[in-house]
Amino acid sequence: MDNEILYLLLPDYAAHEAVYLSQAIASDAFAMKEQPKYVNKTLAPTLEEVKSIGGFRTMPDYSFDTMPDDYAALILIGGFGWCTPIAEQVVPIVTKAIEKGIPVGAICNGASFLARHGFLNTVKHTGNGLDQLRLWGGERYTNPSGYIQAQAVCDNNIVTANGSATLEFARELLLLLENDSPENIEMYYRFNKDGFCG
Repeated sequence: MDNEILYLLLPDYAAHEAVYLSQAIASDAFAMKEQPKYVNKTLAPTLEEVKSIGGFRTMPDYSFDTMPDDYAALILIGGFGWCTPIAEQVVPIVTKAIEKGIPVGAICNGASFLARHGFLNTVKHTGNGLDQLRLWGGERYTNPSGYIQAQAVCDNNIVTANGSATLEFARELLLLLENDSPENIEMYYRFNKDGFCG
């Protein structure tokens, strides 16, 4: 379905990096949304459960073989799986999403993966530091001048963030996807950033 947001989970994924985005998609400040604009779905290499860094186990909705052709956004959740051979299977998925104009979000090692495969060479971006992007990207990463020292950056339908920026990552994607009004998105961000005491 073209309103589905696909969260791509590799083994040893960082579950906390999906929390703020997925929560804002599915619920508001009061309860679960009866008719959300988007639907959260998980995507993994196979339909077998995927374990997070913290030990949570997720049964994916889709495998790489069963994922839909049309969806609202592709979200690369960070973790340790991005430096393993299985991550190479993601390259054609990201390529196809970008070619179709589907928003792509990548946080932590997901952003480093994008650098490794040249996906950041034409956009402003961030990640876990310029040194890490250069290390992962090698000769394929040709856009260090496009790096911005920020928690999260959105440019040309690509959102990148460092691993400490789960909330900023969510805000940029919520704005890009027009999940709510900019004012409500900012209110959600500020509440979660500052808490009840802020």
